[in-house]
Amino acid sequence: MPFASDVTNEIVWTHSRSMMRLNSRVPVAIEWTQAGEQQRAQGYTLDVSPKGCLAIVPKGVDVGQDLQVINLINNQACKAVLIWRGHESRTGWELGLELQDPPADFWNIEF
Repeated sequence: MPFASDVTNEIVWTHSRSMMRLNSRVPVAIEWTQAGEQQRAQGYTLDVSPKGCLAIVPKGVDVGQDLQVINLINNQACKAVLIWRGHESRTGWELGLELQDPPADFWNIEF
């Protein structure tokens, strides 16, 4: 039987993924603070939307973590929240990131 938090995360992820998404591999970096220290990891997106992305990043981060996402193509940064963490593969963790008030041109894609 799933835990309530698992069900809630699945509902949030399903709702978030209902937006228009485009397959797009964009190099990204994520930054966050953990135990008072600044952390950074680089990865890439599998798909993007006006409000977020699904990314592969070599470090696992806790769901609910506040992050900064940097699009490494145009060097734009945006606050984000990790709303879903999937499986770990040999290349990294699947991370569902929700952007907080992103600029319209964050991904350099017209939706």
